[in-house]
Formats: sequence, structure tokens, C-alpha cells
Amino acid sequence: MGAPREDSPNGMAPRSKRDARKGLGVQLPHPPPLMSSLTALTAKLQSLANPARAVQSQRYFKTGPGQYGEGDMFLGLDTPTITKVIQEFWQNLDFDDLEKLFHSPIHEYRTVAVSTLRRQFAKLSDRRQQIYDFYLAHTSRINNWDLVDISAPNVVGWYLFDKPRQKLYDLAKSPLLWDRRIAVISTLYFIRENQFEDAVRISENLLGDSHDLIHKAVGWALREVGKRDLKSLTDFLDQHTLHMPRTMLRYAIEKLPEPQRRQYLHQKC
Repeated sequence: MGAPREDSPNGMAPRSKRDARKGLGVQLPHPPPLMSSLTALTAKLQSLANPARAVQSQRYFKTGPGQYGEGDMFLGLDTPTITKVIQEFWQNLDFDDLEKLFHSPIHEYRTVAVSTLRRQFAKLSDRRQQIYDFYLAHTSRINNWDLVDISAPNVVGWYLFDKPRQKLYDLAKSPLLWDRRIAVISTLYFIRENQFEDAVRISENLLGDSHDLIHKAVGWALREVGKRDLKSLTDFLDQHTLHMPRTMLRYAIEKLPEPQRRQYLHQKC
């Protein structure tokens, strides 16, 4: 026989340990339920909140009464922080999770939603149509300029690159500000591929838009066209400078040589 055990008077394992091994009457505690990916994600975001930065963000993104971001709430997270969280969770979030994030008043939750769709679109080629359809079904919740700008080119633009693009022209006529911004910002994908026609035509369609966020978006798209094809930009400016809102014009001519910039600004005056 082996030597007696020091932890038992009779040299045997204590009763509780023997019973546990045999399953005799000892109930081991159940492990806690696994936390869902969505719950873990939101807990992570909340743990990283920066209240001082949140106050600054609420001013920057125009969240006051009557402003375009009215009612938006912020945790105060910067882009590198959000990106790191997305890297951890994007593969485990499904459309039901993203639906909940989209309907949150917290801006960073919606940032995660659009950024996850962008990443899934790039990585999951067999799901691109479903992602595109889901994205367009939620444009009312892609409801600040940064949410549009980080996602529209690489979801809507990429999807439509080898397809008919009428959907962009429909969006450009929408009464919803964010639809119109998506229409023009999506063309940045085409511009990067040296296709300028849709950017120019949609810019023409939006010349009369009254919203500053559309003026800036159109000016940005035209400026990007000009970086790659100066003649396309100057042809547009020669035809439309007198009818362009001043902010749109300033954005469009930002990269032109100073004498040329002054020339177009003088025409506007």
C-alpha cells in the first residue's frame, strides 16, 4: 500500500474530493453564462468612455436643438480606440446585433455598426449584396456626416462599381439629408478608380441643395476629381461657378494654383 496521505486521517482523499470525482452528491457550481458579443462590445465601449471628450464631441457634431445632429449622445471615444474595439468584435456581430447598434442614440455604437459593415463587406465577398441592402435599409440611422464618410464609398460605391448606378441618382433626390450625402460620397470609390462621370453628374444634380453638408460633400468630390483629371474639374467650374454655393466652390478649388483659385472666386463675386 502507498504511504498515508497527510491531509486525511485514514490516508484517503477527503470525502468531498472523492465524491466530486465519483459524482456522488456534490454539486459543482455552474459556470456563468457566456456574455453575448453585443453585450461584451457595449460593455467594452462604455468602459473606455471619456466624459470630457464627449462634451466636446456633442458641440463639434452639432447636437443642439434644431441642428443636424440633434439628440446624438457620445461616449467620447477617439477613432483609434473605436478601431481597436472593432478589430476585436467585427467577426462576431450579425445583422440583429447591428440593428440594435443602429437604433442606439449613442454615436459611437452607430460608428461601430457602419464600420463593421464596411469591414464585413471587404472580407465576406459572398455576403456583399446582403450587406449593401442592409446598409441602405438603415440610412436614417447613418445620420451624421462622419458615419456616411467612413462607410459609403466602401459599401455603396464598391458594390455599385460594376453595376448600374441609378440608385445613387435616386438617393440624390431623397428628402433625407443623409441619403443625398451618401449619393455623392459613394462616388469617391469611382473617383479612386479614375471614373468621374457619376461624381460630376450627381454634383450637377445637387447644385441647388440648400444644406451646408451637401455643399461640402460635393466640393470634396469635385476636388478629388480635379486631383486626377484637372480638365473635368475646370470644365465643371467654367460651367457652374456662378451657381455654386460659396462653400462648395471653396472646397472644389482648394488644390488649384492660387491664381486660378482667385479667378474662380472673383467670378463668384
